[in-house]
Amino acid sequence: MTNKLQKRYKGFIQTPFLWHGNSIENLQQFEIFSKTVKIDISIDENQRLGKYVERLVAFELAQHKHLSILVENLQIQKNKITLGELDCLLLKEGTPIHLEIIYKFYLYDDSVGTTEIEHFIGPNRKDSLIEKLNKLKHKQLPLLYSKACQPYLDTLNIQKKDVCQYVYFKAQLFLPFLNQNMQLNLLNNDCVTGFYITKNEIKEFKDCKFYIPNKKDWLVLRISLKSCG
Repeated sequence: MTNKLQKRYKGFIQTPFLWHGNSIENLQQFEIFSKTVKIDISIDENQRLGKYVERLVAFELAQHKHLSILVENLQIQKNKITLGELDCLLLKEGTPIHLEIIYKFYLYDDSVGTTEIEHFIGPNRKDSLIEKLNKLKHKQLPLLYSKACQPYLDTLNIQKKDVCQYVYFKAQLFLPFLNQNMQLNLLNNDCVTGFYITKNEIKEFKDCKFYIPNKKDWLVLRISLKSCG
């Protein structure tokens, strides 16, 4: 176990769920809460952030005695073509659950879209919250009910009608530097982690030093750096 992994896991655990219940697009959150922020496994540092987070979630799930993971990263194929992947199939007190795992970083930009959900975009502007929600609703979750998925469920002795579907959706949200006090109406305000600045606003921080963390270290919620003044 490395100190870096421990800090990342602590930040991951402390990251709130993006919403509660099924208040967004009727997607039901699988809200579990860990009693510890200690982790005692090793994770391949070469994995991309999404897969890295899935390992953290798997460790978290394993700490709950009433949960049992059946299979992770189950690739569904048809005629040797991969149609998609089920992140996790597990049992909760005997009930089979299909769980999709998401951990995202979004910036609020009111020039994009017309609703609160549409305003949140990825840091590189190639991703957005609304795109992810649509993908979950129309591709990732329906995959369970496809004909191609049935043989995989048969091997696990699972009936589609018995499966409950959930999302495990955590996120860090960043508001505009000049509008940091805004309140969200739909999403969890506790997910607001900080603010972002534009090129024109960077002069406000001319006396500051900047640190660019490794992408996996984005999981660390707070870094004690006194770099201004």
